[in-house]
Amino acid sequence: MPRDSARIEGVIARLHRLYPRLIDLSLERLRTLLAKLGSPETRLPPVIHVAGTNGKGSTCAFLRAIGEAAGWRVHVYTSPHLVRFNERIRIAGQLVSDAALADALEEVERVNDGAPITVFEVITAVAFVLFARTPADLCVLEVGLGGRGDATNVIARPAACAITSISLDHQDLLGDTLAAIAGEKAGIVKPLVPVAIGAQPEAARAVLLEAAAKAAAPVLLRGRDWTIEEHDRGLRYADARGMLDLPLPSLPGPHQADNAGIAVAALRASTLPVPMAAFNGIAGAEWPARLQRLHGPLAALLPREFELWLDGGHNEGAARALAAHIARNWTDRPLHLVIGMKQSKDAATFLATLLPFAASAFAVAEPGQHLAMTVEQIMEAAGGRIRPGPRVADALAAIRGAPARVLICGSLYLAGEVLRLDAA
Repeated sequence: MPRDSARIEGVIARLHRLYPRLIDLSLERLRTLLAKLGSPETRLPPVIHVAGTNGKGSTCAFLRAIGEAAGWRVHVYTSPHLVRFNERIRIAGQLVSDAALADALEEVERVNDGAPITVFEVITAVAFVLFARTPADLCVLEVGLGGRGDATNVIARPAACAITSISLDHQDLLGDTLAAIAGEKAGIVKPLVPVAIGAQPEAARAVLLEAAAKAAAPVLLRGRDWTIEEHDRGLRYADARGMLDLPLPSLPGPHQADNAGIAVAALRASTLPVPMAAFNGIAGAEWPARLQRLHGPLAALLPREFELWLDGGHNEGAARALAAHIARNWTDRPLHLVIGMKQSKDAATFLATLLPFAASAFAVAEPGQHLAMTVEQIMEAAGGRIRPGPRVADALAAIRGAPARVLICGSLYLAGEVLRLDAA
């Protein structure tokens, strides 16, 4: 392992030993650490803060693409990473280098001096330290989990907030109803700061609007304050400021129009001087494992006429979005599913939503897949309607017949392993 990569892994390993809980939603530990670091979170460029259950990463990708189309330098902080830890932190348009990341991790570790802290809180502090030291025009922050107690919520006054689609996920931490989960996501809403809200179930929408009203935060709600629809070969966005004709987003799936619209609405609600033409940047957004077509060694295991696709969707909302895309765009050939899931996820609901579209389906678990549900558990959740892979390569080698599409899905951790395998 290269020296800098080993330094990164060493700090992460020490931090895991320092604090026993992987997730502990609280802000005070991080606020204490940031104060010792000189409060870098107060020296960031204008921030767009993004929460939600599904679509956060895609919305961040659209925000970055629009900002860069405007000629801006854009910082981006997202999670989790798929292949390399560096994917979480993009400094003025460039992924952080191993050396810079290792240096910053060691610096923050020294300043923390053994105090209780979670790994995610340290990574967030590292991102803020690096962002504060490099000039930029925009900073895009993705909530890690929830919103109210998430480490990114130490930002006191972002330029705008954005809340993407909310569905049931992480019920053990956020609550077991849509209203409860929406209440946690609404925790990023700040007094007088505009918030762009995408399409929501009624239970979630009501909670979000109530939170915004209490904070006197201007709201841009899809369907009420802004709309976005396909028009000819592009999209048409409209709000009180006027109409924009936009290209189709680079990320496939009908749900991506909502995410692109949220990005546009958030930027238009902020005071940032976005050139009109820059909104066309949605056509150039990049975000791996979101209906991404693969062309590497894994794809070569399939017959030549087959297509191999990858999506990190792993909950009920993501399954519904995938089902909508399949029903709308993938009816011309058979579809085979290769599914691996994370422990604690609602595999039964995810599978029940997608299996009706499948000519065949395989349950998989890769050896390096973090917190992977076993193949047997996935098969049990499917009620006998799915076969064992047991690994991705095994499943792909077993799929034959008429030209078809194969979709690998069910877990971002699986997606990371698949991207490693397909790049090998």
